[in-house]
Amino acid sequence: MQLTRALLGMRYRKLRLTTKDVNKGFYKGTGSGAMGRHTKYGGYKIEWSRVRTYVCPSLEGFKLTPFVTNNMRPTYGVYNDANGPRNPANYLSRWKSENGLD
Repeated sequence: MQLTRALLGMRYRKLRLTTKDVNKGFYKGTGSGAMGRHTKYGGYKIEWSRVRTYVCPSLEGFKLTPFVTNNMRPTYGVYNDANGPRNPANYLSRWKSENGLD
Protein backbone atom coordinates (compact mmCIF):
# COMPACT_ATOMS: atom_id res chain seq x y z
CA MET A 1 0.00 0.00 0.00
CA GLN A 2 1.37 3.41 -0.97
CA LEU A 3 0.47 6.97 -0.15
CA THR A 4 -1.48 8.99 -2.67
CA ARG A 5 0.76 11.04 -4.95
CA ALA A 6 -1.24 14.20 -4.15
CA LEU A 7 -0.41 13.85 -0.45
CA LEU A 8 3.31 13.62 -1.21
CA GLY A 9 3.47 16.71 -3.45
CA MET A 10 4.97 19.93 -2.04
CA ARG A 11 2.01 22.01 -3.15
CA TYR A 12 -0.45 19.92 -1.19
CA ARG A 13 1.58 19.74 2.03
CA LYS A 14 1.39 23.48 2.58
CA LEU A 15 -2.41 23.41 2.77
CA ARG A 16 -4.29 23.15 6.03
CA LEU A 17 -5.36 19.64 7.06
CA THR A 18 -9.13 19.20 6.88
CA THR A 19 -11.49 16.36 7.70
CA LYS A 20 -11.87 15.61 3.99
CA ASP A 21 -8.14 14.88 3.64
CA VAL A 22 -7.94 11.99 6.12
CA ASN A 23 -9.85 8.85 7.00
CA LYS A 24 -12.82 8.72 9.32
CA GLY A 25 -12.13 9.19 13.00
CA PHE A 26 -10.16 12.42 12.53
CA TYR A 27 -11.51 15.24 14.70
CA LYS A 28 -9.91 18.61 14.25
CA GLY A 29 -11.53 20.40 17.19
CA THR A 30 -11.70 24.13 17.78
CA GLY A 31 -8.69 24.63 20.01
CA SER A 32 -10.87 25.69 22.91
CA GLY A 33 -9.72 22.95 25.28
CA ALA A 34 -11.64 21.13 27.97
CA MET A 35 -12.77 22.91 31.10
CA GLY A 36 -13.79 19.78 32.95
CA ARG A 37 -14.33 16.06 32.54
CA HIS A 38 -17.10 13.59 31.83
CA THR A 39 -18.43 11.50 34.71
CA LYS A 40 -19.18 7.79 34.44
CA TYR A 41 -22.89 8.58 34.81
CA GLY A 42 -23.04 10.70 31.64
CA GLY A 43 -22.69 14.12 33.27
CA TYR A 44 -19.99 16.72 32.98
CA LYS A 45 -18.02 18.01 35.96
CA ILE A 46 -16.53 21.51 35.57
CA GLU A 47 -13.07 21.96 37.06
CA TRP A 48 -13.00 25.62 38.05
CA SER A 49 -9.21 25.76 38.02
CA ARG A 50 -9.33 25.16 34.24
CA VAL A 51 -12.02 27.76 33.44
CA ARG A 52 -10.69 30.85 31.69
CA THR A 53 -11.15 34.15 33.49
CA TYR A 54 -10.41 37.58 32.07
CA VAL A 55 -9.42 40.45 34.32
CA CYS A 56 -10.68 43.88 33.26
CA PRO A 57 -8.44 46.80 34.23
CA SER A 58 -9.80 49.66 36.27
CA LEU A 59 -11.78 52.03 34.04
CA GLU A 60 -11.76 54.89 36.53
CA GLY A 61 -10.85 58.09 34.71
CA PHE A 62 -11.24 56.43 31.29
CA LYS A 63 -11.97 59.21 28.78
CA LEU A 64 -12.72 57.29 25.59
CA THR A 65 -16.34 56.59 24.65
CA PRO A 66 -17.79 54.22 22.05
CA PHE A 67 -19.06 55.72 18.80
CA VAL A 68 -22.70 55.27 19.82
CA THR A 69 -24.94 58.13 20.81
CA ASN A 70 -28.27 58.17 22.60
CA ASN A 71 -29.28 61.51 21.04
CA MET A 72 -29.62 60.18 17.48
CA ARG A 73 -33.05 60.21 15.89
CA PRO A 74 -33.68 58.21 12.71
CA THR A 75 -32.88 60.18 9.57
CA TYR A 76 -33.35 58.67 6.16
CA GLY A 77 -31.32 60.13 3.27
CA VAL A 78 -30.75 63.57 4.86
CA TYR A 79 -27.13 64.79 4.68
CA ASN A 80 -25.59 68.24 4.95
CA ASP A 81 -22.79 67.60 2.48
CA ALA A 82 -22.53 66.56 -1.17
CA ASN A 83 -20.47 63.50 -0.17
CA GLY A 84 -23.26 62.33 2.11
CA PRO A 85 -22.44 59.56 4.56
CA ARG A 86 -18.93 59.05 3.16
CA ASN A 87 -17.55 62.35 4.44
CA PRO A 88 -15.50 61.63 7.61
CA ALA A 89 -15.20 65.31 8.54
CA ASN A 90 -18.98 65.65 8.51
CA TYR A 91 -19.31 62.55 10.69
CA LEU A 92 -16.79 63.74 13.29
CA SER A 93 -18.24 67.25 13.50
CA ARG A 94 -21.70 65.78 14.08
CA TRP A 95 -20.30 63.38 16.67
CA LYS A 96 -18.68 66.21 18.63
CA SER A 97 -21.81 68.38 18.48
CA GLU A 98 -24.10 65.60 19.76
CA ASN A 99 -21.84 64.14 22.44
CA GLY A 100 -19.71 67.04 23.55
CA LEU A 101 -16.58 64.93 23.94
CA ASP A 102 -13.30 64.97 22.01
